[in-house]
Amino acid sequence: MATTDSAADAVLPEDGAAGTDGIRFDGVVKRFGDNVVLRELDFSVAAGERVTLIGPSGSGKTTILRLLMTLEKVDDGVIWVDGRSLSHMRRGDRLVPADEKYLRRVRSDIGMVFQQFNLFPNMSVLRNVTEAPVHVLGLSKDEAVERARELLELVGLSDKADAHPGALSGGQQQRVAIARALAMRPKILLQDEVTSALDPELVAGVLDVLRDIANETDITMLCVTHEMGFARDVSNRVLMFDQGQIVEEGTPEKIFSEPENQRTQDFLHAVLDQH
Repeated sequence: MATTDSAADAVLPEDGAAGTDGIRFDGVVKRFGDNVVLRELDFSVAAGERVTLIGPSGSGKTTILRLLMTLEKVDDGVIWVDGRSLSHMRRGDRLVPADEKYLRRVRSDIGMVFQQFNLFPNMSVLRNVTEAPVHVLGLSKDEAVERARELLELVGLSDKADAHPGALSGGQQQRVAIARALAMRPKILLQDEVTSALDPELVAGVLDVLRDIANETDITMLCVTHEMGFARDVSNRVLMFDQGQIVEEGTPEKIFSEPENQRTQDFLHAVLDQH
């Protein structure tokens, strides 16, 4: 369970008033048993910034995304999203562990695209994209359908609105999952190895869609990927993770062309040699 000492002592900005940070981790610790996955992690992603996390498996990258989705709880420290604490809520002049109602409200600003598509197999593509906006955001059915059709056009699947997921390729299903995440109008889009479950020939189409979203919207992106070309194309900044800590960060040009840390150099050699 989260310890609250550091959270209670945190400086409390007014809600929504944490400067330009879309996401900020302050001294975040996450343990699984005796295994410390994140060690007093400090980092931030500015609103509208695209940041990619790279590093070996088990370095803590996916845990960061799971904490942001509130699928896991912090053991210490505070996560801020759009100026509001994600893990804790304000009570007077203190922060206390957040309740479910508060979590739902903050989480509504965050969309996530997972490795697995997790589409509803018994629903059409259109209904997969409209279901949450109608039931969670309270959009009218007409408004949700109009939005869904725009998004399906954005991801190149206008002609698949009436199809069921089982009739689509893996790449098409992942593009539906991207449209579904965007249908909730999130300020932040998290991406966890979104192409790792796809056949190689389907990867480029999904990455092209995400490049378009990065180029055409001001959505904040935090991405975990082993696709280094994609990371180079869409990122403002790349963070190299190892053993729960950032060991190097910089522009894509710096990280991929002139990495300074030996761990970064070794990791990139290993990944790029596989391609």
